[in-house]
Amino acid sequence: MEPIIDHIEITVKDMSVAVPFYDKLLPLLGFDVRSRGSAVIEEHEKHVVWYEHPRLGFTITSPRRAFVGDTINRRKPGGLHHLAFRAASRAEVDKLHSELRQIGATIVSPPREYPEYTPPGYYALFFKDLEGIKYEIVCYGQNER
Repeated sequence: MEPIIDHIEITVKDMSVAVPFYDKLLPLLGFDVRSRGSAVIEEHEKHVVWYEHPRLGFTITSPRRAFVGDTINRRKPGGLHHLAFRAASRAEVDKLHSELRQIGATIVSPPREYPEYTPPGYYALFFKDLEGIKYEIVCYGQNER
């Protein structure tokens, strides 16, 4: 088997906050919001919105009622630490940095080289969505700016 991820499903705190944000974020990452779908699955206490791309499905879902008051913490066991999306070049990382600021993402670390990470030339930015879920945009090598 090849290690290819088919889809990712992330539980967000508030769908009314998350959906408008992800409608802006995911097109920056190559998704087309016209391929978005949604459903409410009562027996699972779940409102789900999915975004399809030929290479990856990305889904956000509401928490169970029992967990609505919980805070997001990427360091809890079972928690998502962060998701990294690969960019083609440093110029693309820089462009996304500007676009992420425009849609209201919280920039944790602006684009820069991380010599402490491998491989050499690791160039990335880190950001959080409106609820604190952490993401990374990364490229490798000495691509042109």
